[in-house]
Amino acid sequence: MSTISVVIPCLDDADFLLACLDAMAVQSRPADEIIVVDNGSTDDTGAVARAAGARVLLEPRRGIWPATATGFDAARGEIIARLDADSVPAPDWLAEIERRMAERDRPTVVTNGGRFYGRTAAVRWIARNLYIGGYFTVIGGLLGHPPIFGSNYAIRADAWQRLGHLVHRDRADVHDDLDLAWWMQPGMTVVRDRRLVVGVSARPFDTAAGLWRRVRMAFHTMSIESREWPPLTRRAERRRAPAWVWESPELRDVTTESDAEGDDALPA
Repeated sequence: MSTISVVIPCLDDADFLLACLDAMAVQSRPADEIIVVDNGSTDDTGAVARAAGARVLLEPRRGIWPATATGFDAARGEIIARLDADSVPAPDWLAEIERRMAERDRPTVVTNGGRFYGRTAAVRWIARNLYIGGYFTVIGGLLGHPPIFGSNYAIRADAWQRLGHLVHRDRADVHDDLDLAWWMQPGMTVVRDRRLVVGVSARPFDTAAGLWRRVRMAFHTMSIESREWPPLTRRAERRRAPAWVWESPELRDVTTESDAEGDDALPA
């Protein structure tokens, strides 16, 4: 069994954070530690986190990536799980992360989309089908593996130690999850586990402007990544690499297969 740290960046979202931490309190597999990174909140974020027994870190540089990276750096677990403050994980969320990470193919990252709550049915449909559906289909096709969804994923701490200096961790103008997915190194694998269930607020999609802002930021992120590691070069380098075996410093070939229980296993 691996130790698991849960990292939650938060900015003025104390009410949502309370619901998130309440969901963490009833996990069938408890977290070994919960880290809430306060990104400069003026509400009760810190007090709510401490009352729930979370470890609170302060990150004054605004942005999800700077806050997330601060939490990842401080995490003590062998696996780092990631939620947003408005995420509401299912009771078996951590148990499923632990199960999937222990499977024979030893993925580097496990992720899934979200089940949107709140707002209207039409807003939730747009969020689920246009935004998340498009993200996994279009960006996944470009990457050659599923992208990482920031409200619902887990990464091996060993992998973060290799990736932390490659990603644009100090920038607030890029999608942190897409940036992390792009810089997955040759041999690192991403698996979409459809049993990894997290509720996510649909509030960012209230307006067309909100949806467009996220899409525009995705294009901006891809522009930055493509200049630094061109897509064709990236695909070729990853295709040639054997899968990374985390219990050993060596690299060797590992054949991955589709999991009948709903996972999408991916080649390196």
